Amino acid sequence: MNLQDTLTTQIKSAIKSNFNADLETVEFQATRKEFPGDITVVVFSMLRVVKGNPVQIGEIIGNYLVENVNEVEGFNVVKGFLNLEISASYFVNFFNTVKDETNFGFNNASAENEAIMVEYSSPNTNKPLHLGHIRNNLLGYSVAEILKASGKKVYKTQIINDRGIHICKSMLAWQKFGNNETPESTGLKGDKLVGNYYVKFDQEYKKEIETLKAAGKTEDQAKKEAPILIEAQEMLKKWEAGDADVVALWSKMNGWVYEGFDVTYKNLGVDFDKLYYESQTYLLGKEFVSEGLKSGVFYKREDGSVWCDLTEDGLDEKIVLRADGTAVYMTQDIGTAIQRIKDFPDVGGMVYTVGNEQDYHFQVLFLILKKLGFDWAKNLY
Repeated sequence: MNLQDTLTTQIKSAIKSNFNADLETVEFQATRKEFPGDITVVVFSMLRVVKGNPVQIGEIIGNYLVENVNEVEGFNVVKGFLNLEISASYFVNFFNTVKDETNFGFNNASAENEAIMVEYSSPNTNKPLHLGHIRNNLLGYSVAEILKASGKKVYKTQIINDRGIHICKSMLAWQKFGNNETPESTGLKGDKLVGNYYVKFDQEYKKEIETLKAAGKTEDQAKKEAPILIEAQEMLKKWEAGDADVVALWSKMNGWVYEGFDVTYKNLGVDFDKLYYESQTYLLGKEFVSEGLKSGVFYKREDGSVWCDLTEDGLDEKIVLRADGTAVYMTQDIGTAIQRIKDFPDVGGMVYTVGNEQDYHFQVLFLILKKLGFDWAKNLY
């Protein structure tokens, strides 16, 4: 019998012997830090069956417990709250029990329970993992292990954002300025090397913007018309069209990044049950964007881009497909969520471990999935 059960039994006995009343339940709470004690008994809730002054009732119960429960070595009563002081020997014995029991507090997973999928890390393949990724890895892995210990079946996963304009930026910069250097030739981790070229792209992009502005272009015009950005956009279109040279470059540079990521994951001590790649899920997302257009969940603007109007739900309008037909983050997130349930039909909910700056993005994602008619979307966190 644990301590709280022992206290409950003895408190009921105290009420019976002193007041000839039967107490059905006993309410406990943590002792407030400004008072001595380890656990507090709420006397007020007993007044339904015991008539009298709550302070006097607390004194009677406290004295009874000190006499009859070895673990209770003292008490104090503050108004209707009985604060119990638990002996140090109880805590020593308790922690020794925990130390000697390998799986203390663990519950066995039940096949009847729905599984939970926990996502964490989910980096882009254009740069190394940063501190935010480290935080999310440690939080997500910990949440997954806690859920497993509580008896839940858990799948640990991540979505690797391995395609898109940001990936093409680092690819293009390496193609233009890399001189065929590799992780081996530079002695750099692959993700670090590729990240350097993402930075290089941004440096060259800013130079071209300034050149265009000096030639009379506005800031917005210069940002849109910078040649290096246009080249990156064309590279993305070629990748989506399956251009062999672009796909080969993409595979090579992503391979460098994965090797770098693996070193970091090993050092952190985290792992995954299933890896998803944006390059493998974004097309499914585009399919459901088309379905959503037909059903009225989405609408198309004059420029050809596809949007979801969530203003009646207190949110904003969200783009789900660019005017040139290429996907955005939301497109692949829709596809990834749907693919996960297809792969693991026992999953009843998903937990996304992300920074709070992404809260709005995921509010939108969860709402879109609900509007697309997926019942499991109500269990996304």
